[in-house]
Amino acid sequence: MAKDVAVAESGSFSAKDYHDPPPAPLFDSVELTKWSFYRAIIAEFIATLLFLYITVLTVIGYKSQIDADLGGDACGGVGILGIAWAFGGMIFILVYCTAGISGGHINPAVTFGLFLARKVSLVRAVMYIVAQSLGAIAGVGLVKAFQKSYYTKYGGGANELADGYSTGVGLAAEIIGTFVLVYTVFSATDPKRSARDSHVPVLAPLPIGFAVFMVHLATIPITGTGINPARSLGAAVIYDKKKAWDDQWIFWVGPFIGAAIAAFYHQFILRAGAVKALGSFRSNPHN
Repeated sequence: MAKDVAVAESGSFSAKDYHDPPPAPLFDSVELTKWSFYRAIIAEFIATLLFLYITVLTVIGYKSQIDADLGGDACGGVGILGIAWAFGGMIFILVYCTAGISGGHINPAVTFGLFLARKVSLVRAVMYIVAQSLGAIAGVGLVKAFQKSYYTKYGGGANELADGYSTGVGLAAEIIGTFVLVYTVFSATDPKRSARDSHVPVLAPLPIGFAVFMVHLATIPITGTGINPARSLGAAVIYDKKKAWDDQWIFWVGPFIGAAIAAFYHQFILRAGAVKALGSFRSNPHN
């Protein structure tokens, strides 16, 4: 209240009650001298490791539960719904745990989208993607180490295009699925939304986790659901079968295209970045 009175007495009011962070520099050598930078990289590595360990273990466990050779029931186990919950729930947990340290990306496509929107520098984006990929490989490696026979028998949790679907359908599924995820990330972390909806007690990781859950429900039958290149790479490296490698490009190209579209849509359409830039250009007397 006192703040409002002070502003009123000064005769000036802020045009908006939120502040957009300045664009991240393309190259920021100062980052390399800070412990917080390396701490964030470690956080991304560990988070992606845990993500792959829990989720791939869930997939393999489900397949073993429905295996008729082991006396399994085709209607038993957690089902596709449970697998989707595992992926979405782990993203909710890990984004909540790491958001204040690294931003909680846990996905090269998310990092790429945020880089295009100038939310992170090129150096940080590259290091995050490397850490995420290595973390994914390590996470799936742990699954294989603990359950080698089941891991190999039940496909290693690798992403592959399902029989009966064309490459175009698989690619489209990955593009649209990643668009949903990255669009949700931008919306949930938008400072304008945070200021406007500050009275609504919603954690940003919650809608992000739900986005992952919903996309898995829709695309598990098509591609096994990638929407995370590190997740697909980690499983492919450890499983190391021809089909997984032949389809691997779908799980990089699709998510990166989807992330780029989401970044453009949020920054230049919803946040009117293009209009603001044009207005700035027209108001510049030197142009």
